[in-house]
Amino acid sequence: MSQPEAPNIKNDDAAESQPLSTEFFKKVRHDVTFSERRFDVDTLPADMRRVYGHLAEKFGEEYGLLFIFTMRTAVELHRAWNMTLLTMTVLQQIKDKFNLRMTWNLGVLRLIFRVEDGGYELHRKVPYDYDSEFQDIYHRIAMALIDGQINVHEALIYQREAKQGMHTAKSGLFIRNFPGRLILYPGQAATCAVIFFSGEWIDAWVAAVCGLAAGLVEYALSCVGGQATVLLDILVGIVTGIIGGAVFRYTDAGDECITDHLNTAACKAAPCLSSIYLGTLYWFFYGTAFVIGILEIIAGELATGVTRFVGVAVKTFVLSLGAALGLMISFAGRTGAADAWYASTCNSNFVEGVWWRIPLYLACSVFVLGQYRLPIAQYWRALIVQLVAYDVQYEVFRGMDQNHVKDHLDTATSNICGAISGVVVAALIALIVNVSGDFFRARILQEDTRHNTRLGNFYFRLLSILKKATYYFGIGRPSDVIKLELKEKLKTMRIELKDPNHPRSMINFPPNEENALIEAIIGTQDINTWSILMPAVYQLVPGSIIAKLWFSAIFPENPYLGEGDKNPDSQDSVFSNLMVISTSIALGLIIGFALFQSGVFIIGRTCCKKDDKEYNGDNFHITQDYISNQQGMMEGMYTVVDDANDDPDLFSYGESVHGADFGYNDDAETLGSPAKSN
Repeated sequence: MSQPEAPNIKNDDAAESQPLSTEFFKKVRHDVTFSERRFDVDTLPADMRRVYGHLAEKFGEEYGLLFIFTMRTAVELHRAWNMTLLTMTVLQQIKDKFNLRMTWNLGVLRLIFRVEDGGYELHRKVPYDYDSEFQDIYHRIAMALIDGQINVHEALIYQREAKQGMHTAKSGLFIRNFPGRLILYPGQAATCAVIFFSGEWIDAWVAAVCGLAAGLVEYALSCVGGQATVLLDILVGIVTGIIGGAVFRYTDAGDECITDHLNTAACKAAPCLSSIYLGTLYWFFYGTAFVIGILEIIAGELATGVTRFVGVAVKTFVLSLGAALGLMISFAGRTGAADAWYASTCNSNFVEGVWWRIPLYLACSVFVLGQYRLPIAQYWRALIVQLVAYDVQYEVFRGMDQNHVKDHLDTATSNICGAISGVVVAALIALIVNVSGDFFRARILQEDTRHNTRLGNFYFRLLSILKKATYYFGIGRPSDVIKLELKEKLKTMRIELKDPNHPRSMINFPPNEENALIEAIIGTQDINTWSILMPAVYQLVPGSIIAKLWFSAIFPENPYLGEGDKNPDSQDSVFSNLMVISTSIALGLIIGFALFQSGVFIIGRTCCKKDDKEYNGDNFHITQDYISNQQGMMEGMYTVVDDANDDPDLFSYGESVHGADFGYNDDAETLGSPAKSN
């Protein structure tokens, strides 16, 4: 490939004063000679290595590695609990880009991958847990590969390094796994008990103790491993029930309340069992699964959606039953568990009108982000989304609840509004972060002169200061500083390479700087919006509502109600609340996705032409490729991505779409190109 003719630049001062054209600085891979990195296929499991061998023999090494990369991307995104519909969108983009003859079935726990029209089929059983960092990293790796910024060897190596924690800050590694992770359990339990479940400060302290105990139980079972982890939910529930019940029983106020449930002062002073239990078990309630299940059902993925919904309902019942058993054990020989449960009184107005409600919610959100393993340096992104979604939901509900005493429309409306606001804010923050990545890339990698403006220079200096600050405060990575140091070095070397009077014939870097350069390429890809939206959805969803449903099933009769009195926590009431909340949040997400997608489309139609590839002056515009990518990602959050092979009669396509007619030309410059035919 011929290089563009370079201007005659004699010194660095001239380089600084002369604007560099887009033609002069293309993608960094155009000029930099990277060391030959090769992914070691011997590190793959036996079945993947076997299928890779067959594919490599028939279609070449790169085709086999692309299948491996696609499968590993799906597995790790699923393990990080990326939204299934969005994961399928990413996989479809890889498939379309490289013409892979591959299909998949992403279930709740079991994943199935087929290649070559079902000639090879691999199964994986993948448990999932919250991991916003890996949601974002694996998404960016895929986008960098699709965009041609890295090759498949580098993509697979980066995936392996990410798995080993090489691209995670030390602070992130500390709270990612035990024992450091233990600091999150008591904090989340205490704050959730107060902010969500009508607890007071005494309840927060008891919940914190229960949370620490629950964390120790999970830590111990994870150390044992194997089938012991099956006991996690029941043991966590029992331990929580025993501790909460024992504190209630052996405090003076609790003892007096049990003796005389009409002693209002004593019952109010005693701990609130429901706030303690729900606050502690909140960590283990996969409430987000209810909303995702509803989304999948609406999108047509009935099997996955229903399975997810039923599975999380059973999991929540096990936790609730464990807590009830623990309560029974703690009150053995004194009174029934139901008597203690209904004697306990909560203060629903404790956080009303106080100045510390928002700070307490933000504190709770920080612990949630720790649970989600989001890098600390990125907390600000998710905290803004969480706060806006929560406060919109809270204010709308408070403004409507007096007029909707006999229905649930206030709940539904507040959830819809909260979810819509969360989606819109998350999408706007993603846009800001993506633009920041463009500014960063324009100066670190010098790939794009459109951002070389005075505003861009100021913004880059600000970003540099923030990145250095996060590193020196211990929440950043050493590679962040290395990337900043590479800026002038790379710029000088590229100018020397373009100068016909300079002896430089190639650009290469030592391994640590080359790693930082690849990390910069991947790190400046568009972020995964779901990684900062999911924590906000987690705090909106009804994991605790179904727990109340199961507690009302376990304790169906309130012994303190008079004949004819209605139990407000009856199963019918709680179940209707569950359906209203989960469905309204799902609808709010869909509306939010659709609104932002429509907004991007309108902006694209009015501000961008199809051949719009450059900036005019200092005016910012969104490129057509960005619009297409954002629309595809938003659509992938609430619809199933289209594949021509799903229903060929609905698509008009050429012969190359048929898997059996695909071929690869051995002489093709890029493996992903279909073989040419006359």
